[in-house]
Amino acid sequence: MAEINHKNPWREDFPALSQTMNGKRLAFLDSGASAQKPRQVIEAMKHAIEYHYANIHRGLYEYSQEKTTEYEAVREKLKSFLGASDAYEAVFTKNTTEAVNLVAQSWGRTNLKEGDEIILTEMEHHANFVPWHILKSQIGITIKYIPVLDNGALDLSKLDALLSDKTKLVAFTHVSNVLGTVNPVADIIKQIKAHSKNTITLVDGSQAAVHGKVNIADLGTDFYVLTAHKLYGPTGAGALIGRKTILETMPPWQGGGDMIENVTLDGCTYADIPARFEAGTPAIAEVIGWGAALDYMTQIGMDKIHAWESEILAYLNARIAEIDGVKIYGTTEGKAGIVSFTIDGCPPSDIAMILDQMGVAVRTGHHCCQPLMQRFGIEGTVRASIGLYTDKQDIDQLIEALVKAKKMLS
Repeated sequence: MAEINHKNPWREDFPALSQTMNGKRLAFLDSGASAQKPRQVIEAMKHAIEYHYANIHRGLYEYSQEKTTEYEAVREKLKSFLGASDAYEAVFTKNTTEAVNLVAQSWGRTNLKEGDEIILTEMEHHANFVPWHILKSQIGITIKYIPVLDNGALDLSKLDALLSDKTKLVAFTHVSNVLGTVNPVADIIKQIKAHSKNTITLVDGSQAAVHGKVNIADLGTDFYVLTAHKLYGPTGAGALIGRKTILETMPPWQGGGDMIENVTLDGCTYADIPARFEAGTPAIAEVIGWGAALDYMTQIGMDKIHAWESEILAYLNARIAEIDGVKIYGTTEGKAGIVSFTIDGCPPSDIAMILDQMGVAVRTGHHCCQPLMQRFGIEGTVRASIGLYTDKQDIDQLIEALVKAKKMLS
């Protein structure tokens, strides 16, 4: 494997990466759980709180008007970043999980009945499992699953047989947070819509939008959900991107301030979309910080980020193959920068604790994907996930630590 000699041009933008962990240089390889934040995001959030802070939407004074303009600008910025046409609207949520729950409890409770079917996949994050299981317990829907092949790809040869005249929704991930598999979203949606144009599709883009360019209009999905903290933004902000024609038919799922048109002692009427789904004071500074993260990634260029991460991933795959007894889960072509693995005779949690002492941050366990772990017959894996700031030195540090861990645990 040819060495990557050029220096990462963006690492210095992330203050946390200049710090040490257990006295060692920090090799942060847990971006799939939550990415580090660039200085631009930190400063934007600080400025949002420190200067001209006010609540938004209802204030007629200057500070409130300014902050409302900043906040609402991010809504349009997000739609542009994701290639969402005018047919779509962006609804701000706390995270991906809340966005899926919104669809389940608003669209699902309104449109589904006992005996209706939805289709998920075996590789879904719990955020795209649990809300549908709750709905199943509430109204008696049936859930079917697209299986996962040994290489981590979806077995799409089974999709036609799963689809039926009772299928009302198909919800699946764009990129697996365990396997790194990049699913052929546009092709899957075409297959679903060919069966029935009325079947609704929801795509979990949490792991996709950070690794490469996404164009929701080209994908053709009805709903797309994602979260800010995996896109170099803060926690507490996420979004549901949905077709306006569908969102307009959906009732609110939470009530309170800012989502109403009129309230009397006898009842209430609700605001238009997207306000209808955004009850209460929102995460103002967090959304503004997310806007700064979107600006940061746009300025770099998603094509450039994808090319850099692909190069680092190839280096990681080549180096980890040097270690005997390693098994990688998810080996499809063109996968995202996520490598989940086990080492013979070495419990993942023990590996992680040794890596921690050597300054290497990884994630272990089931990664909120217990059905996928059951599919592969394991309890969990070690997961190294890369970001735009990951460099060759991080990978070398990981391999050195894994070699030490294997020697200590075998």
